[in-house]
Amino acid sequence: MTANKPGDPTTLNRLYGRSVGKPLRAGKQELVDNLLPQIAVPEEGEVTAEGLFGFDRPLHFEIGFGGGEHLAHRADLLPDHGFIGAEPFLNGVASALTHIKEGGLANVRLHHGNALDVLARVPAGALTMVYLLHPDPWPKARHAKRRMMNPGPLDMIAAKLKPGGEFRFGTDHPVYLRHALMVMRGYCGEGGPFDWLCDGPADFLTRPGGWPETRYEAKARKKGHEVWYFRFRRR
Repeated sequence: MTANKPGDPTTLNRLYGRSVGKPLRAGKQELVDNLLPQIAVPEEGEVTAEGLFGFDRPLHFEIGFGGGEHLAHRADLLPDHGFIGAEPFLNGVASALTHIKEGGLANVRLHHGNALDVLARVPAGALTMVYLLHPDPWPKARHAKRRMMNPGPLDMIAAKLKPGGEFRFGTDHPVYLRHALMVMRGYCGEGGPFDWLCDGPADFLTRPGGWPETRYEAKARKKGHEVWYFRFRRR
């Protein structure tokens, strides 16, 4: 089975996929040059709410925020919470910076790079919520080890979430769906760190409240793809 292949993103020690797309327009390049350094997660040391925002507050972490629509929506919805977003694709970071500037969002910090590098520096039990929405599915079996829904990243997510904290995962890719369910079976079973918040199919076929549609989800629906939504609570 693909989930049992050796290696995962915590052991491969590299990022795959695009890091840069089309050249940025002047306005977005200015945000990258000037706004990003002001709200970037520090390169070293513990990553805490107090260190990022000056005082303790519930802390959220989004792994691969794409264009930043979800991150900005959640930050605007919960202004007294702190949000960390990590994304290796520069054009996505520039889009997120646009949302942050237009929304006047002072409760967001960004990392342009590997999310796991930052997540590893978050103290155990410090996070209220972790989001992994429409990650690259890496559909070929030989690339399964690149998927975030693998034991290494999931162990780290479980360790960083506080009891009662929530991990949200969304995908429109059937291969990734099967892989994720297979892996999560071991994390939601007896003795596992998570409870799957699901009473029936409607719970994973209907977008939960406070979970906005992203550009990737809209694109998937335009192609006729089904979208699945998962919520897991830290025991």
